[in-house]
Amino acid sequence: MTNQPHPIQYQGSKRGIASTILNFLPKKIERLVEPFAGTAAISVAASAQRVSQQYWINDLNKPLIQLLELIIEHPYNVADAYSQVWNEQIGDSIKHYYQIRDKFNTNNDPILFLYIVARCVKGAVRYNNEGLFNQSPDKRRKGTQPEKMLKNIEGVSKLLKGKCVFTSFDYREVLSQVKRSKYT
Repeated sequence: MTNQPHPIQYQGSKRGIASTILNFLPKKIERLVEPFAGTAAISVAASAQRVSQQYWINDLNKPLIQLLELIIEHPYNVADAYSQVWNEQIGDSIKHYYQIRDKFNTNNDPILFLYIVARCVKGAVRYNNEGLFNQSPDKRRKGTQPEKMLKNIEGVSKLLKGKCVFTSFDYREVLSQVKRSKYT
């Protein structure tokens, strides 16, 4: 299952255990709800296995959910914008990273979030007490190459486009809205 597309490297992703998690679900379900979606690894895997045709992708991290929605619904806009930001790091790539991180902390632009997550140490998303992204750049690499990013974005979009609802609610609100179906 780890061959699924994954544009967002994210520490703690369920991507590596998605097939194990899917073993606990019925073979077909009406809608898959991910209250702690992170990078939506379970929805991606479930769509690849045709477990469902409807997905509710939720995570409290609003820029992450906005990014997932853009990746899924507008893949080429995201890939083009990412490529532009990535290609701007010529010269002092560390300084560029900090400039983009500062900009993200000002405007919460999901495209900038994609770049800093692709470039930060171990894909470990970290925020300080003021809610500002504060993870350092990985000094050994410059993030995912734009061509590889495009391939992963296209793959996720192909699996989930037009099938998802995106929210950034507290998980309790999500669970309070989930109704039992005839499949449970």
